[in-house]
Amino acid sequence: MSEAPDKLRVVIVDDEELARRGLRRDLAADPGVEVVAECADGFEAVRVVSEAKPDIVLLDIQMPRLDGFEVLELIDPAAAVIFVTAHDEHAVRAFEVNAVDYLLKPVDPDRLMKALARARERLARREPMPVAALTAAARPAGTTLSRILVRDGPRVHVLPVESVDYVEAQDDYVAIHAGGRSHLKQQPIAQLEAALDPGRFVRIHRSYILNLDRLARIELYAKDSRVAILRDGSRLPLSRAGHARLRGLLHE
Repeated sequence: MSEAPDKLRVVIVDDEELARRGLRRDLAADPGVEVVAECADGFEAVRVVSEAKPDIVLLDIQMPRLDGFEVLELIDPAAAVIFVTAHDEHAVRAFEVNAVDYLLKPVDPDRLMKALARARERLARREPMPVAALTAAARPAGTTLSRILVRDGPRVHVLPVESVDYVEAQDDYVAIHAGGRSHLKQQPIAQLEAALDPGRFVRIHRSYILNLDRLARIELYAKDSRVAILRDGSRLPLSRAGHARLRGLLHE
């Protein structure tokens, strides 16, 4: 087993300056901790974590623009994340099910030290954060994605789902085609499919998910082989199962 670093490098992410100050004060009591940065919003957090590569991120959930779960999706899963939250019952259940540590506001200093000790253990085990399981469990039942976030170096592209034309699998990545541009995101296509509205997005092939609003027509191009023609002229292959799913949605 590896060892956690002697001095934990920590980034604090919270949109409330008072909350950041309290965490910084409590962390100063531990000589084995160094606060390397503070961030007031999620976009800044993605950039800073990418550049500073901290051991631990103290991450608020309720933030404007990007919330804590969206930040988690965009940062290195090797960093141990301790969530900080005003009581959010659904989120807390997601943490407990996935054995991820969290702190309730106002943060108790003793509880913070225990969370840091557990984070050291996670780092020593080199155990990545269960990002997909956490984000899925934290999403309220019956809700689907309203936007897709893609990191491009330190930048973050925010794509409303209605802007997406289709999604294409590329090994462990998906290429999200929207408005004539393609955005590459490290995520299995099945995982993204599960988070999208099944009434709008349909898996038409093992490698393609189509936004139904973009479909112009279906053409037969060989015996039992069909293609979906999009409004912009793009041609996507249709598997037999995909064609059946598409017909089912079109005739609902």
